[in-house]
Amino acid sequence: MEKKPHFVRREFLPREVPSISLALLLAAVLLLNALLYLYLNKFYSSLGRVETDPGLCPFGHFKFGAVKNCSPWLSCEAINREVRKLKCVGEGAVKKVFLSEWKEKKVVLSQLTNSELKEDFLHGLKMLKALQSKHVVRLLGYCEQQFTILTEYHPLGSLRGLNETLHIPKYKGMNTWHRRLMLAIDYVSVIRYLHSSPLGTLVMCDSNDLDKVLSQYLLTSDFHVLVNDLDALPLVNRSAGRLVKCGHRELRGEFVAPEQRWPYGEDVPFEDDLMPPYDEKTDIWKIPDVSNFFLGHVEGSDIVRLHLFDIHAACKRKDPAERPSAQEVLDTYRKVLTLLIREAAMPGTREML
Repeated sequence: MEKKPHFVRREFLPREVPSISLALLLAAVLLLNALLYLYLNKFYSSLGRVETDPGLCPFGHFKFGAVKNCSPWLSCEAINREVRKLKCVGEGAVKKVFLSEWKEKKVVLSQLTNSELKEDFLHGLKMLKALQSKHVVRLLGYCEQQFTILTEYHPLGSLRGLNETLHIPKYKGMNTWHRRLMLAIDYVSVIRYLHSSPLGTLVMCDSNDLDKVLSQYLLTSDFHVLVNDLDALPLVNRSAGRLVKCGHRELRGEFVAPEQRWPYGEDVPFEDDLMPPYDEKTDIWKIPDVSNFFLGHVEGSDIVRLHLFDIHAACKRKDPAERPSAQEVLDTYRKVLTLLIREAAMPGTREML
C-alpha cells in the first residue's frame, strides 16, 4: 500500500524567526541605550568637571595625592623651609618654572623673572586662588612678597606634547578618536567655565596662536585637561559696557578672531588707543582650530570632524554675536560623542531595524 506523504505545516516558522530576532534586537538596543545612559551620566559628571565638586577643599586649603584631609595653602615660611628646587623646566615672559620637591612629592614652583610684569604675575595668582576647581591646576601655596607660586605637578606636561605622549607605548591605547574627542570636550569645558566663572565672564587672552594656547593647559596622568596659566584673563562686563583687549600690540593671522585684528587697513599705522575692544567670543572663534589639533589623524577622527562641521562653521562666523556660546558648543560636542559611541557599539543597527 502506497504511503501518503506527510505534509508538515511550516509556513508560520519563517515569520516567527524574524519576529524573535527583531524582539531580541530591540531588547539589545534598549539594553545598550540604558548602559550608554549610565556610562555617559558617569562620564559627564567627571569629564564635565562639575565646578561644585564635593571633594574640593574649602577656600585657602588643598588636598594632595591620596591624602584625605585638607591642608592650608603653604605660606612664605613653609615654602622657603620645606620646598626644594630640583631643576628648571620652563621659562616664559613672566615667570620661570622649577620642578621641585615637597615632602617627597613632586611639585611646581613658579617665580617671577621680570619685575616689570609683576602685575601680570599677581593677576595670575589672584585668578588661580579664585578659580580653584576641577578645571584649574591645584594651588598648593604662594608667597606674594617673593612672587612665588606653588602648584601640583603633572608629569605629562602641557598639551603641546600631546601627540608625542600618545606615541609612547604606555599611552598608545589612548590614541583613539574617542579619547581625543573627550580631551576636546575637556578643553571646551574649561572655556565654558571661564565664561561663566564665579568672577564673571573671563577671556583667555594668552591665545594668539595654537602653540601659545596649548602651552596654557596641562595634560593630567588620567588624561584630562587643566588650565594652568591665568596671567592674562581680563573680565568682560557687558552691563557696565566693559569689553577687553588682549595686550597692546597688533595681532595678526587667521588664528585670532577678526575683531582682534586691526580694522583700518595697512595704510593706517596701528595705535592701541584706536583699536576697538571685544568680548569672550574671541575664544569661540579659536575652538575649531584647537579641537582639530586634539582630533589628530587617527581612524575615525574625520567622521568626528564631519559631525562637528556645522558647530565649527558657526564658531567661525565673522560677527561675534552670531557665534554660539561655549555652553552651546559643549552641548553639541557631548551629543556627537553620545551618537558616535552608540553607532560604534552597534554598527548597522539602524539598517537592521
